[in-house]
Amino acid sequence: MNRVLFGSLAGALFCLTLGCAPTAPPAAEAPAPDGAFRDEALSRLGALQERIVSLAEAMPQEKYTWRPAEGVRSVSELYVHVAGANFGLAGTFGATAPEGAVPGNDVTDKAAITAALTASFEHLKGAVGGVSASSADEKLNLFGREMTTRQALWTLTEHLSEHLGQGIAYARVNAVIPPWNAQ
Repeated sequence: MNRVLFGSLAGALFCLTLGCAPTAPPAAEAPAPDGAFRDEALSRLGALQERIVSLAEAMPQEKYTWRPAEGVRSVSELYVHVAGANFGLAGTFGATAPEGAVPGNDVTDKAAITAALTASFEHLKGAVGGVSASSADEKLNLFGREMTTRQALWTLTEHLSEHLGQGIAYARVNAVIPPWNAQ
């Protein structure tokens, strides 16, 4: 124990006499170039589109009416919700959804739903692509809350990520392996 104490004191004395400076914190990251927040959101949206649409396509048609419990969205309702949210959230960034773009919750046809999903992602990416590089800190309203454009894009990708997780759980319970895990 005395050796430990002596070693610590000797190290401290050594630093005091030679002027050891504490390690400097790492330099702050350079600010992202204009538009980087938008480009990062578009990249994430592309990745989410690939996974969500491929998962919807991998689910057999006969499972589209399956639901984990009463009062919980069915497979078809999950993907109709995602499509509707994509079209709706695009409005936050100034895009108007085409008339009749979102199937109703009573639609269970896999082909119609996956087509709507794909169209909704393209519509949303188009809206996000139109966000100006200088608008990162501009305020807008999403889900009844005021937030910056950057926060809205983050919230939008979080929403989609949550539903991707839900879709993965639905698939696994129904013995469907997500396509990106099928190798």
